[in-house]
Amino acid sequence: MVAVAEPGALGEREFHWLRRLVRTRTGIELPESKRTLCQTRLIRRLRALHLGSFTEYVKMLEDEASPEHNELINAITTNVTAFFREPHHFELVREVLRKLAGKRIRIWSAGCSSGEEPWSLAITARETLGEGADLKILATDIDTEVLARASAGVYEDANVEPIGRAQLQRHFARGTGPNAGRWRINDELRPLVTFKQLNLFAPWPMRGPFDLILCRNVIIYFDTENKVKLLRRYHDLLAPGGHLMLGHSESITAGVTGFTLAGRTAYVRT
Repeated sequence: MVAVAEPGALGEREFHWLRRLVRTRTGIELPESKRTLCQTRLIRRLRALHLGSFTEYVKMLEDEASPEHNELINAITTNVTAFFREPHHFELVREVLRKLAGKRIRIWSAGCSSGEEPWSLAITARETLGEGADLKILATDIDTEVLARASAGVYEDANVEPIGRAQLQRHFARGTGPNAGRWRINDELRPLVTFKQLNLFAPWPMRGPFDLILCRNVIIYFDTENKVKLLRRYHDLLAPGGHLMLGHSESITAGVTGFTLAGRTAYVRT
């Protein structure tokens, strides 16, 4: 086998080509300050593909049918999440669920990452409404790798630290043998959550309406134009009086109407 030279730095021309491609396909903005981060993440792909330069990598991506487009997105997306992250949102979720008890309830976790958010929603719903509720949770992400982990619902000890001992014992199965130190979501919760790959800037197959949409720490990666576009689409898919929850450093963008503040980074469709 002929040795492949170690890939060099991600040049300006190649970086700008990649950032245009990423923005077009995902809406994600990659500022110049992210060039080193992109190089670090993508160089693993070049090694896996036995490519000697980013120029060769760009040439591969010029083929719109190349499966590498998926790998590129998986590599550059950031996935930071936790069970019951931003607890005040889950207090509001409980309030909303109590008001909707006995009705059809639909929730969307948009940008669900490795699944801690939708499983936290499922736990909250089961504890608030009990069994038999007409409730479904849609969990979507553009990254196929994290979606596979989310659907599996298996987490390490460190991942489940935010969960109380009683909740762990009720909603998780403790691993043994080769799975020691891991926890698996119980089967009773699994029918509540459906995982699907979705690009937020592609056509949406679901029609709604949703009572709750959580899109937390996602729109921070988009420019103003795409934030406005996405928030307006969420508005249209929410039921009247439905809630939208954003991340701790996010807010409704200027130019988006039809929302009223309903708590910390939580909004209601008016």
